[in-house]
Amino acid sequence: MKLTFCLLVTGVCISSAFGQQKVYNITASGAIADGKTNNTAAIQKAIDSAAEAGGGRVLVPTGKFVTGVITLRSNVELHIAEGATLLGSTKRTDYGGARASALIVADKQQYISITGKGTIDGQGREVVADVDRMLKEGTLQDPQWQTVNPWGQKRSAEFNRPHILTFRNCDHVTIKGVLFKDGACWVQTYKECANLVLDSVRVKSTAYYNNDGIDIDDCRNVKVSNCDVDADDDGICLKSGNPNAVCENIEIINCKVRSSASALKFGTASHGGFRHITVKNILIYDTYRSAIALESVDGGNLEDVTIENVLAKNTGNAIFIRLGHRKTEAPIGVVRYISIKNVKVQVPAGKPDKGYEMEGPEVNYPHNFFPASITGLPGHPVENVTLENIKVEYEGGASKQVAQFGIDSLHKFPEKASDYPEFSMFGEMPCWGLYVRHVAGISLKNVKLEYKKEDFRPAVVFDDVRQLKLQSISIPSGKTPPVIVLKDTPLPSLNALKLPFEQTKAVIMVK
Repeated sequence: MKLTFCLLVTGVCISSAFGQQKVYNITASGAIADGKTNNTAAIQKAIDSAAEAGGGRVLVPTGKFVTGVITLRSNVELHIAEGATLLGSTKRTDYGGARASALIVADKQQYISITGKGTIDGQGREVVADVDRMLKEGTLQDPQWQTVNPWGQKRSAEFNRPHILTFRNCDHVTIKGVLFKDGACWVQTYKECANLVLDSVRVKSTAYYNNDGIDIDDCRNVKVSNCDVDADDDGICLKSGNPNAVCENIEIINCKVRSSASALKFGTASHGGFRHITVKNILIYDTYRSAIALESVDGGNLEDVTIENVLAKNTGNAIFIRLGHRKTEAPIGVVRYISIKNVKVQVPAGKPDKGYEMEGPEVNYPHNFFPASITGLPGHPVENVTLENIKVEYEGGASKQVAQFGIDSLHKFPEKASDYPEFSMFGEMPCWGLYVRHVAGISLKNVKLEYKKEDFRPAVVFDDVRQLKLQSISIPSGKTPPVIVLKDTPLPSLNALKLPFEQTKAVIMVK
C-alpha cells in the first residue's frame, strides 16, 4: 500500500489509497505557541474551516498553545502532535458563567476524533486557585464552598470547575494516544454517545479532587483498550445518569489504573443501568478504595458483567458489589449475572495512596481493615454471582481494642440502604476476608483468602444467602475458630474446603 505525504506552510495534505484529508494547522489561523496567548478563536477557526469543507485534520503542532472552550464538529480530527501541548486557560471566566463548560466540547456530532501523542493540560491547580479567588471576592457564586464536607474539607462545587472534555450525544468517536493532564474536575466524560473507541489514552490527573480519569455515561458500543490512567478520583468509571438509558456493550481491555478512589467502578450514578460489560487484563496499583466496585443504588439494573484477569497491587479493597436504594423515590434496581475470574489482590495495612498529591479522604472512625463484600437488601438480593480463581492477601493485624463487631450481633448489622455506596459504608465489619449478605445464587470456586498478621474475626460471613456453592475454598490463615459463619443460610457442601481447623469447629451457624 502506497502512502505519500506533502507538507505545506498552511497545512498538510495526506494522500493514500483511502483518499485525501486536508490538514489545518492552527498556526495558519493565527495561533501562537508562547504558552501565554489565548488562542481560542484561532483554534476554533481551524475546526470550523475543516468542518465546513466536509472534514479534515486540525493540527496542533509542537509548542504550547493556551485556549479557552473549543467545540469539536462532525468529521473533524483534532491531532495533538508529539511535543505539542494544548493548555487550558487558567481564568475561570473563560469557561462561562454559572456553570463551567468543559475545555473541549461536542454535542450531537459524528465521526469526531482526538489523536496524537501530545498533551491536553487542564492546568487544574491554577484554575482552582482562580475559582477560589473569585469566590472570596464574591464575583462567583457557590453555596457548597461555604460548607465543610464529611471529610473536613472545604472546596468549590464540581459545577464551578471545568472538565477537560465533555462529549454528549455523539456517534463514532475516537480518542487515541493523547495525554490528558491535571483537570480541575472530571477529566473526560462521554454522555449518551455511541460507537466510542478510546485506545492508548493516557491520563495523569492528580491536581485536585473529583478527577475521574475516564467517565462513560449511558454510552453504547464502547471499546477502551491499552489505556494508562493515574487519577485522583475513580479511574475508569461507568455511570448511568439517565433513567431511560443504559451503559451497554462495553469492552475494557489491557488497561493500567491507579486511583485515589476506586480503580474500576460502575456507578455511583446508576439510574438506567449497565449491561453486557466485559473487562479483561487490568493492572491496578496504589489505589485507595476498591479494585472492582459494582454498584446499583438509583434504580437501574446492573447485569451481564464479566471481569477477568485483574492484578491489583497495594489496593485498599478487592471487590465491592452493592445493590442499594439511594434514590428512594425510584424502585430498587437489580444486580445479577456477575462473573469475576482470575483476580489477585494485595491489600496493605496502611493507606495505599499515601504520598500522592491528592490522597483519598481518611475514614473518620476507628476500624480494622475492610473485607471484600457483596450486599443486597432484604427481599432484593444480588443474584447469580461467580467468583473463580480469586486470591486476596491482606496484611492483617486487626485488634479488638481498635473496633469490634461480634458475630453474636449479626442481626444488628446495619443495612444502610440509602447511604452512598462505598466499601467502608457499613462501619466496622464482622469478618476480615469476605462479607456476603442478601444474595441468591453465588458460587465460589478456587478462592483463597489469607492474611499475614493475625485477625480475631472470622474469615467469611454469609448472611441470608441462598444457593451457596463452595468449591475449592482455601483459608489457611486463622488461629482461632470459627472461620466461616452462616446466618440464615442453608449449610452448603463443605467437601472442598481447606481450612485451618476441622469443619465442625471452623464452620458455624448462628441465628
